[in-house]
Amino acid sequence: MGIAANELSRYVIRPTLVYLGRHNASAEALLLGVAASQSCLGQALHDRRGHGLYRIGETRHRALWDCYLARDPELASLVRGLASQHAFLGGPHLELTVNLRYATAIAWMLIEEQATPLPAADDVLGLARIWRQTFHPQGRLRDFTQARDCWVNPSLAEPS
Repeated sequence: MGIAANELSRYVIRPTLVYLGRHNASAEALLLGVAASQSCLGQALHDRRGHGLYRIGETRHRALWDCYLARDPELASLVRGLASQHAFLGGPHLELTVNLRYATAIAWMLIEEQATPLPAADDVLGLARIWRQTFHPQGRLRDFTQARDCWVNPSLAEPS
């Protein structure tokens, strides 16, 4: 069982983006679509591609900290503030699975690191391009759009 899209957006994605000072409708729509396409909004939280809602691999997680967040201590401190006090030290990658706000912040940092301008929130193909560039380079744009339609806007999903 996954998370309802409206609740994920309202209680996890939006507050995390606001906390980071990065909130806008496009960022929120993109992260919701990424969660839908990567894990079906939490239907499965771990597989060979990575951990959590956004399926972030351990190597990418470590590289983000070492190569991106390390250059901005203030931002790194903000992101680290979302992680569990003791659990992060013992198993930082597990935070991607069990801590939704931390995982959302890391997913956003991966997107931000790409420095690609965000399309409008309703430009689903534009959002799909960023998903593919950031999370799934071998993915097809329709994989993103179909997952988003299925999990975020089920009334738009094509009948089987």
